[in-house]
Amino acid sequence: MAARDGAHRPPPNHMTASGDFRMIAPARTGQRHVRTRGDVMTLLSHETAQPEAEWRVPSRLSGLIFAAKAAGLRLQRRAHDLGAPVARLRAADPAEYPVLLAESRTALWSDTRDSEAAHQFGKVENLRQAAKRFDRIAIPADGIFSFWKQLGRPTARRGFVAGRMLKEGCLVASTGGGLCQLSNALFDIALKSGAEIVERHAHSRRVPGSAAQFGRDATVAWNYVDFRFKAPQDLMLRATLSDKHLLLRFYGKVSRRRVERLQSPYAAPIAPEAARDCGSCSQTGCHRHEGEAARAVGRTAFLLDEAWPEFRAYVRERRASTDVLGIPLDGKRWNRPRYAWETEGFAAVTAATQTTLWHAYRARRETAQNRRVAAQLLRSKAIAEKLAQSLAPDVTELCVAQSLLPFLGEMGVLGGRRVTVLMTRLPVAVLQARLDAAASAHPERATLSDFRAPASLVAAETEALAAAERIVTPHAEIAALFPARAEILDWQLPKPTPRAERKRLAIAFPGPSIARKGAHALREAALALDLEILVVGPGPEGDLEGGDFWQGLNVRSVARQSDWLDQAAVVVQPSLIEEQPRALLAALAAGVPVIAGKSCGIPPRSGLTLLDDTEAATLIHSLAGIAHSVH
Repeated sequence: MAARDGAHRPPPNHMTASGDFRMIAPARTGQRHVRTRGDVMTLLSHETAQPEAEWRVPSRLSGLIFAAKAAGLRLQRRAHDLGAPVARLRAADPAEYPVLLAESRTALWSDTRDSEAAHQFGKVENLRQAAKRFDRIAIPADGIFSFWKQLGRPTARRGFVAGRMLKEGCLVASTGGGLCQLSNALFDIALKSGAEIVERHAHSRRVPGSAAQFGRDATVAWNYVDFRFKAPQDLMLRATLSDKHLLLRFYGKVSRRRVERLQSPYAAPIAPEAARDCGSCSQTGCHRHEGEAARAVGRTAFLLDEAWPEFRAYVRERRASTDVLGIPLDGKRWNRPRYAWETEGFAAVTAATQTTLWHAYRARRETAQNRRVAAQLLRSKAIAEKLAQSLAPDVTELCVAQSLLPFLGEMGVLGGRRVTVLMTRLPVAVLQARLDAAASAHPERATLSDFRAPASLVAAETEALAAAERIVTPHAEIAALFPARAEILDWQLPKPTPRAERKRLAIAFPGPSIARKGAHALREAALALDLEILVVGPGPEGDLEGGDFWQGLNVRSVARQSDWLDQAAVVVQPSLIEEQPRALLAALAAGVPVIAGKSCGIPPRSGLTLLDDTEAATLIHSLAGIAHSVH
């Protein structure tokens, strides 16, 4: 962001008293004049202009004068907008805007000097905050877009931090600094999409990484120096940050004929001088001089959920003493092994304890009403919102649990950071497509279609996964979806325990008795081969497919915590979907053969038979050879 000392209607030259901005329109030879049409006001200028006034060291008095002028101009802007109000724009449905009209991609980390690292972190944080307020807004045909009307005042209370701002010819530290990169990019795509520029001001100094030298810049300063344009058709703006770039795109409903321009019609009349920055300026006597800045470095935040043993080892090996940790709660303190992360060795630890405990209670209540998965999504969203508060601007890398990822993406905190995802299940889009296909093939199996995530959540996870730098998982099937980015961890097998000699052996099914876990295929195989089934978990009354699901079969139920492996000749789970195959790993560690679908995520190994599909015929063929041992 660059503060400017100039009125909403500038005098008939290119500079105000402080020389901090110009309002520029298409170059035209001849006498310059001001044209006013409603709230459309443009200064038409000569192609050339007089050289800028000599730069002078700012004084406290000049700063007070600058502030007084700015305050007066803000009042003038408010009065102007009362007579010609501009509406704040609402969110759009991307499906209604199929045509890409224009895009801009600009580097986030444009100043690589160590002295400016802290302010680069601040600039990116400010762009992060602004982008989430602009992303997916709809601009109706002939509607006016106003940068400040849409964004609002960039204050610390609203999440904005210190970045560089151009003031009196100098780049100084100020809350909201760096937003000009966004207004520059908006100006660029507005031109490309054929929009009519209503208000635009050029920088008077050249900023590192700025578009001023190409005539594609549009500076802004709350709220009297605005950027406004009129939409040529119904538009939707996408504003996102990758780890390295600010990405802006305009989508429309109809195509626009592309017009190539060798030179911008908004070329600056003179090349601006380079701006001085207070971090490296030689004017040590200036009251704004900052002195030598300490070198700032980025750090990693680990925002985690379930403490899988594979992920505990991964985090332990990669954490640094400056990194931060965010977890649902301290599992060791609360005796919750599910969240037993190691909290030592981090600079700071944030726990969403109250949020987690409340949603654990709520989940039990919702499970009784068959709304378990919906309750889990509410829990993950609440924890993500809590942990996101711990992200400082200098966090340049994130290691994120998959359950939190889509919600962090919707909050806009992933942009401008390198993201590693700890994945525990298939992407929701893939998972639901698989369930839909199975439900279509077997419509009588009601549990195959019992829940679907909201479309917005599916889209948010898909987008966040596409932008992630690395996918970390021990699950072989998940890793196969990301061949170029996956880091595959080894499953950690439990310590094997001696098996007691039993005369009676059965087919052990880890359960639960539900279609997606392969219960129907196993039931058909048991009927065909006259097998005894050992169901691990609740008894038949707890079967999700109905209390009579196992009727007519030789079925016994055993609690998960018991010595069920001692009674198993083979463990069978022809799952359509399997997230965490701990029961299968325990069987393999104990030397019990396992037959499972490839969705179990365990790579080929001794004692494991992987099924190409989860149909009953395939399972019967695999079981036929050992059926005699379970009678």
